[in-house]
Amino acid sequence: MTKQPDLSTLTANARSIALGAEAEANYQIVRQTLERITKTWRSQPDLEELAREAGLQPIQLQRVFSRWAGLTPKQFLQAITLDHAKALLRDAASVLDASYEVGLSGAGRLHDLFVTHEAMTPGDYRNRGAGVTLKYGFHPSPFGQALLMMTDRGLAGLAFADPGEEETALADMCQRWPKAVYVQDQTATSTMAGRIFDPAQWHAETPLNIVLIGTDFEIRVWQTLLKIPMGKATTYSDIASSLGNPKASRAVGTAVGRNPVSFVVPCHRVLGRTGDLCGYHWGLTRKRAILGWESGFAGPALGETSGFGS
Repeated sequence: MTKQPDLSTLTANARSIALGAEAEANYQIVRQTLERITKTWRSQPDLEELAREAGLQPIQLQRVFSRWAGLTPKQFLQAITLDHAKALLRDAASVLDASYEVGLSGAGRLHDLFVTHEAMTPGDYRNRGAGVTLKYGFHPSPFGQALLMMTDRGLAGLAFADPGEEETALADMCQRWPKAVYVQDQTATSTMAGRIFDPAQWHAETPLNIVLIGTDFEIRVWQTLLKIPMGKATTYSDIASSLGNPKASRAVGTAVGRNPVSFVVPCHRVLGRTGDLCGYHWGLTRKRAILGWESGFAGPALGETSGFGS
């Protein structure tokens, strides 16, 4: 008989996995700065102003922010402007129609070539995870603490949890597969986290495999998300059209919101038709941070096509 997940047991150790005091303090500084930039980007706050509010010297804030977010406060400010969001939607239709030859490389394609995927059978989904063992662990990431879940076949879940919200994040993920067996395995998931959040470990010849567990429609939507290159974006209606059902925008939105493998399956690259960021299961500030991180990583070449500089 499949063991039922006991959330009280599963979450008992979650808080003990929280980031160390210094790392947590740094993340809170970065989070505060991200929120400040997000709310006041139109006034273009400078580094000195942001550092003063964070209680740091400008060079200190620059170092802490860059280490966590993967780009400078200035680059993040540039990345979240409405013009950038709209620019991401340029050629949106061709994004989903593009072919993905392995020979096409470069920073914008690196992450997409790095990821391969497979889907559980409809029967596996109907069984609500029965017979599936999921290893899990919490790890630091450029976007705050991340919860990873994996099977022997690959990554099955990736969520984010702010300090004190570990239990909520774990419960959210466990309710998706209530009959699965959950085993805390920090070592196994640590190796996986390193591969996901360190671009130096993104290699097409050694791809990261992900396992998609959902309805047939959800899996089709998630597979479509994997076709959106880094530095580009599309809309819910465009995804619906690409799936042959232009009127299914709302259903697409629901499926995008249920994406269990955040960041790797890039639901953050789906915007409103006018360029609005819309909702994100793990918070709009984090969505902006991820888009900014990707833009900063892609560098000047991406900036030239997206309407902003580095």
